[in-house]
Order: sequence, then structure tokens, then C-alpha cells
Amino acid sequence: MSKNHKRKDEQLEQFRTDDSNKKMTTNQGTKVSEDEFSLKAGERGPTLMEDFHFREKMTHFDHERIPERIVHARGFAAHGEFEVYDSMKEYTKAGFLQDPSKKTPVFVRFSTVAGNRGSSETVRDARGFATKFYTQEGNFDLVGNNIPVFFIQDALKFPDLVHALKPEPHNEMPQAASAHDTFWDFIANNQESAHMVMWAMSDRAIPRSFRMMEGFGVHTFRFVNDKGEAHFIKFHWKPVLGTHSIVWDEAQKISGKDADFHRGDLYDAIENGDYPEYELGVQIIKEEDEFKFDFDILDPTKLWPEEEVPVKLIGKMTLNRNVDNVFAETEQAAFHPGHVVPGIDFSNDPLLQGRLFSYTDTQLSRLGGPNFHEIPINRPVCPFHNNQRDGMHRMTINKGQVSYHKNSLADNTPTPATEEEGGYTHYQEKVEGYKIRARSDSFKDHFSQATLFWNSMSNPEKDHIIQAFSFELGKVGSKSVQQQVVDMFANVSLDLAEPVAKAIGADVPEQGGSNVTKSSPALSQENTVKTPHTRKLAVLLAEGFDGEEVTNVLEALKAAGIQPEIVSDTLGLKTADDGVEVEADHTFLTGESVLFDGLYVVGGSGTDNKFTNDAMYFIKEAYSHFKPIGATHDGIQLIEKAAINDSPGVITGREMKPFVKEFVEAVAMHRHWNRKIV
Repeated sequence: MSKNHKRKDEQLEQFRTDDSNKKMTTNQGTKVSEDEFSLKAGERGPTLMEDFHFREKMTHFDHERIPERIVHARGFAAHGEFEVYDSMKEYTKAGFLQDPSKKTPVFVRFSTVAGNRGSSETVRDARGFATKFYTQEGNFDLVGNNIPVFFIQDALKFPDLVHALKPEPHNEMPQAASAHDTFWDFIANNQESAHMVMWAMSDRAIPRSFRMMEGFGVHTFRFVNDKGEAHFIKFHWKPVLGTHSIVWDEAQKISGKDADFHRGDLYDAIENGDYPEYELGVQIIKEEDEFKFDFDILDPTKLWPEEEVPVKLIGKMTLNRNVDNVFAETEQAAFHPGHVVPGIDFSNDPLLQGRLFSYTDTQLSRLGGPNFHEIPINRPVCPFHNNQRDGMHRMTINKGQVSYHKNSLADNTPTPATEEEGGYTHYQEKVEGYKIRARSDSFKDHFSQATLFWNSMSNPEKDHIIQAFSFELGKVGSKSVQQQVVDMFANVSLDLAEPVAKAIGADVPEQGGSNVTKSSPALSQENTVKTPHTRKLAVLLAEGFDGEEVTNVLEALKAAGIQPEIVSDTLGLKTADDGVEVEADHTFLTGESVLFDGLYVVGGSGTDNKFTNDAMYFIKEAYSHFKPIGATHDGIQLIEKAAINDSPGVITGREMKPFVKEFVEAVAMHRHWNRKIV
């Protein structure tokens, strides 16, 4: 080492630290006695602002990335509108939930959680589903995910979770993935995460598209009506197209073929007029029923089973316009669960309580100051007036000499509004208890709902969860962490833990299992809506195809809402045996099977060895991903050559009407899991 390098290294030495085997302190050096629970007014009470440790920890976390979002960095968005079905006056006084004839503008941002802005979209991850309602009473932000529960119960743990999930700091790997040591070490040592991990290892974590993905508000909120009566609620978004996923091998290949797969799907659907639709649902619990369940309704790691608390569908959202500029709209959109309107209030969910602090704080760093509400995408559609002034990027030009309350120089304006005038009033909940860092005993059951989720899965879905655990833990280098996780999930089900242990070479747990036998059919994607509408089909076609037959089949498929695209050996026009011409949309190089929902195999008299070989690879890969495959005329020979004829979801026929009917039904099924892989 040269003298200059040595001197520089000595200069840096004073800044190096090793935190192992040390007592935890704040950044001011005060020793910390508790790092699991935020300071609350009673075990189930609200988080207190005087919790200096929580605020320091969260503030530091919120400002760790400039300017990209720390989480949910990879996002895509669209504009739309929301209409309520019937007045919800019985439950809430929120204005946008009263009049079925009124349309409320919305802006929705979908996102992955772990990766940066340049990462792939089909990674295994939770997805953000954040909706901004531009109501006449102000903006309401429903900041949700496509998974109804979360990893942790208290916001104090959120920086720790994300630090463990993100690329490891010593080598900045892996990107946009949870298959590494620190994530699973966190899981094994923070077992409240068991339920969320089950969802993350399921098909829910690799959705087919944003259009076929459920959304959840995650937290328990309150509806408050004009009589001051409150109900606990949870929000749901139900996609009209149903909830569907891709398989893991397919997801990995799409990442290489088209990292923008989900945003492209959403953008194209809107441009084509196939506007994505979602029904807004709420689960409602009376205040007097708060404690009648076998779980704590304020626990963000728990869901309310739909069979016990039905989802009431109250309205529909339609996304009908793409953004004009991704940076100005999608990236500058600032969502915050604390942006509510009269009639919607909070619960004492400790994770929600922390988010109410964190979201404003993080915008100060990411969007440059306190005036992020003045950026066009964030501005409410109703007027806003207050005494806040100045700050970075101020755009409002305030007139007058007064910027304080109370005052006489401006006749004491702007004046607070009474409740009758639409002023927001918090629900008056009685709170009592010691100031304490603790968690209610009712939050300590970490495995029963994880088992509920497992019990609710179909056999193929269970197989996928086992494979996901086996893949993820197979990437973990620490044998100790692997074993800890296997032992942890033995508490969920030995039918899960045993095959995973064998797959990764860990010791098979001798003890474990669960006495929970309850299931919730609503959790299985096998029970979702199944429709062929907007499904994308690759049509494998060569010169000399049967013109009349193919023309008729394609028209019939389009009439069913299916979107066929021609894939051939080259681009350009392809001529049928009767002179009909069609233009190829893709070649085998640019239109991989993983980018489509199924195949229609046509072939043609002009097929050569190269076309046949490429088509065979296409067919076998789609078949291995359990996709629907149809074939007519020359295409039937390719199906027979692949030895997949007579398999579930493989439809062949020479008579158009029965073929189209069966094939459309096969496409609507999405996947055919009872297929034998050859």
C-alpha cells in the first residue's frame, strides 16, 4: 500500500464502526431499552409523538435514498374514475361515497416493493396498489398492497424489514429479490412475518398483470357516519377480470425477455380501450364486535376471513387514461395514508400509526420540501386555504399580510370549519393506559392465519409454495438460517416444512404442525373469476396457411374478447392458400411464449425445419407453463409431434364452431394444472 493510500485509509479509520456485541443507542448516544415496540398509550393504544427513538429511527430511514423511493421505486400509473353503487350514508359521511351518479377522479400507482426503478417487474414481490381519490372534500389516499397483511406489527420494525429485504450492503446484491441471507435471517428472527411470507411465497407474489391483481388497504380503518357512529373497516379492490398469476419459471424468463411486462400490459390495455376495472369492497365490523374474533382486528399481520366478515362491494373504479409524462405524474405522486376525508378515520393499528408519521416525512426528502402538495398530480380538485407559507418549490402566491391564526387583520380568516360545515373531526375514542413500549398479548399468535392460508390453497398452489420456499432458501448461504426458517414454518404445516427441508438439505423437523383446520376458500385463486377477455394469444403461422379457416377462427376469438397476435419466422405479410394475407406481429425471436397467455397453432404448407423447430420450442414451453393451446389444420401435426394431443387444455379440431367454443373455454381457465408434463 502506498503512503498516500495508507494516509487516506488512516483518515477513514475514525469513521469505521463495528456494531457487533454492542449495546444499542440512539444517534445521540442514549442507550435504547426496547427496539420492538413503539411507545403507546396502553398496549392497544395509539403511538405517541414523544417516542423520540421511533421518530429518529423512522426519520433516518425515510431519508436514506435521494430521490428514488426507498420502497415501491419501480412503479407505473394511470388515471381513472370511481363511482359508488349506492349511498353509504349508513356507515360514512364521506361525500364521494354518497351519490351513485357522481364520478370521482382517481390516480392509481402500481409498483413492486424491493427493486429499484430499473429492476424487472415480474420478480417475486409484494405489489403496491395506491389510489388517490380527488374528492370535493379533499384528497383521500388508499395506500394498499396486493397482499392483505404485512410482515410486521409495529412501524418501529419497518426500517429493519426493508434493510433486510434490500440488497445486502457489503456487495449490493441481489437486486429486487428476497432470496438471500439477510431477508430470511430477519424472517426467522421476527416470526410475526410468518403469514405475510406465506403470501409472498404463493402465486400472489407473481401476478399475471396489474389488471388481474387484488388490492387491499391492509390496515383497519374506521367509517364514521353523520351521527358520529363508527364501524371498523378494511378496504378491498376486486379486479373484474379475476385474480391470476404467472408461474415462477415463466416469471424469471419474462424478466429477461421484457422487464417492462406489467407496465406494457397496463399501458396497452388502456390504449386499446380495454379499460381495467376494479370493484371497491369493504369489510365492516361493529364496534361492539371488536373482540369477538379469534384474532385481533387491529393486527396488520391478520386478515378478516371473508367467510366470517363478508366483503360488501360498494363501487367500481375504471382506469381509462394513461399518463402524459411518467416523471411529472407517476414519480412525483405523493401518497399518504393520513390523507383522509370526513367520514374516514384511523384505528390504533400500530403499523398504521407509524405510517401516519413516516409518509409526510419521506416526501420532504424525495420531493424537495413541504410543498409537494402543489405539484399538479398531487393538488386536490377542491380549493385549499391555510396559513402555511414559503418553503422550497412554493408555487402559490399568497396575497395579504396575515399568515397566522387567530387574527383580526383579516377578520380571523381562513377560519376553521365546524363539523356541520364539513370540518374534519376525529372520532372520539376513549384512550387510557400507561405509556409503555409493549405489544398486546392478542398480537402474539403468529402462525394460525399462516396455517389458514395454507389450508385454503389448492394442491397446485401448495406445490408452488413449496417450490418457492425451496428456491428462495436454496439461495441462502447460511445453513443455520435455512434450518431456522424450516423449523419456523414447521409451525405452519409439516406438509410444507418437510419437503422444503429435503429440497435444501436441512434437517426435517421432528416436531411441529398445527391444530388449525379452518380454511378460507376466498384466498385461493382457483376460486376467482375466469374469463377469456383481453387474453393474449400467439398465433403460430407460416406461409400457405388455411386462409378461410384461420380468418374465421381469429374473428371468433376476437368476438370472445381474446387478442390474437401473429408469430412467424419473419416479419411482413404471410400469404394463405387462398391468397389472403396477414401481417406477422412478432418473430420467434421477439414474441416468446412467456409473453402470451396461450397459443393457437396454425402452421402452413410453407413450414420448414427452422419454423418447425422454433414452433416446437414455443409449444413445449407454453405447455410446461400449463397454458391453453389450440390447433387446427397443419398445426395439429405439430401438436402430435410434441406428443401433447389429448392433454388437458390442448384443443384440436377441424370443425370450427366446436373447436372455438372449447378453445375459448380453455383460454378462460387461464391454466390447466392437471396436465402431465412431458
